[in-house]
Amino acid sequence: MKNRIGLTRFLDCDAMAGLVRQVGILPLMQQMLVAMREDYVRWPEFEKSARLAVHSPVGVIELMPIADQNQFSFKYVNGHPGNPALGMPTVMAFGALADVATGFPVLLSEMTILTGIRTAVASALAATVLARKDARTMAMIGNGAQAEFQILAFAELIGIQQFYLFDTDPAATEKTIQNLRGFPAVECIPAMSAAEAMSRADIITTATADKTRAVIIRESDLRPGIHINGIGGDCPGKTELAAGVLEGARVVVQYEPQTRVEGDMQQLSAEFRPVELWEILAGRAEGRQSADEVTIFDSVGFSIEDFSALRTVWKLASIHDSGHTIELIPQLDDQKNLFGRLGISPPL
Repeated sequence: MKNRIGLTRFLDCDAMAGLVRQVGILPLMQQMLVAMREDYVRWPEFEKSARLAVHSPVGVIELMPIADQNQFSFKYVNGHPGNPALGMPTVMAFGALADVATGFPVLLSEMTILTGIRTAVASALAATVLARKDARTMAMIGNGAQAEFQILAFAELIGIQQFYLFDTDPAATEKTIQNLRGFPAVECIPAMSAAEAMSRADIITTATADKTRAVIIRESDLRPGIHINGIGGDCPGKTELAAGVLEGARVVVQYEPQTRVEGDMQQLSAEFRPVELWEILAGRAEGRQSADEVTIFDSVGFSIEDFSALRTVWKLASIHDSGHTIELIPQLDDQKNLFGRLGISPPL
């Protein structure tokens, strides 16, 4: 009889999609928002570091680890803007959640779908303390894989009612509109240009994919009280906002050492000091300070958000028995006899 140390729960793409359908994407976002807020508030309890990134001329591959006293998580994720032309997603990811006391991996999960959800929830979490409370419209600039998740999160968690959509690829905008047709709280309105979309918005979300120093938002696009949710500038040499936009605004980041290298903030000098999101959520700093203030969430994604997402789906997958369990770690009668697990005999 083997010593059953336990099996690892495995969620592939079908299992993740099934879990989202079973729970409901909006209730899942609500639960993830609660978990993410809880984890940000206890920020000092986590062992943190900027992600390990391997860059190439066409993209980046990253590892994102984090741990508290009880659980460790990591995510493998890439960003290759040219992938759609090859029939692959721009962003692909998987991750794991492990028990710190034993090192045992309790969950191995796809994270391409999950990252889409967690990124949108992180955007909404920041908006709860940075956007004006009367904000009701949002411009969605870049209507690729992240657009629907962002729109649903801002509709469900922030109360945004109208979304003005623009993408240089009209088919991407139409895809987004079709996917969200039938969600009663979401009104999607195509715009002829980014400027038109932004002119009607209380919140601007930029989610472009090109690995270039682009300028999606200029100082001339700003109005008093606007909140900018910049999620596309997420690696060295990739930006979306003019430097002057950041210099004149209240800038909030996830983890300054990482954002300073990867975010739109890479354009600014070391003297410019942002606020970290956890400080606001934990009551150590103010969020929006006035109705006319311009606020920016310079979001590059951080591992604490993956930790929150993984622990949320691990709990839900256990409740709903989603996915299946696998022997990722050998189960042995004698823990010193790893070779015996191979079940091979000496050659004759």
